[in-house]
Amino acid sequence: MYSTGLAYLLWLVSGFGALGFHRFYLGKIPTGLLWMCTGGLGMVGSIYDFFTLPGQVREANLRDALFGRPSRSIHGGQNWRTVSDGQARIVREKETVERTILRLAKQNKGILTASEVALEANISMDDAKKVLDTLVNKGFAELRVRQSGTLVYTLPELMDSDSPLEDF
Repeated sequence: MYSTGLAYLLWLVSGFGALGFHRFYLGKIPTGLLWMCTGGLGMVGSIYDFFTLPGQVREANLRDALFGRPSRSIHGGQNWRTVSDGQARIVREKETVERTILRLAKQNKGILTASEVALEANISMDDAKKVLDTLVNKGFAELRVRQSGTLVYTLPELMDSDSPLEDF
């Protein structure tokens, strides 16, 4: 979870937001670089950030809750983390919902349902449907109907060409 207090501290330490440290912290790397190169867009963007930072933190926390924090893989898909005894060890991170969807779609030849995603990702049906609908809205997936009338989500690049579906 991102902290509003830490985001404001980084805003302050980065020259009242001019260097964009708070944007890097919130995972907004491109605009962080823009802030760093332009002095926070001539301080106009920095002042904007001062007033909108709590909302930006909420948005970053929501993004992470829906899609999972991007993993910073440095060793064969695993992440280093310092544990309580001070030693750095390789630990497996929890699989993100998006990765669960891709794994399921690959196993099911590009076809999956919200209930399958909810079961595998250990999330509610509503959350699974929201994530799948987001993928549809972004053009990564399609909402289709089986001949039996069941609604399914498809990832066309992972589908067999002879799947028995009709457009919805």
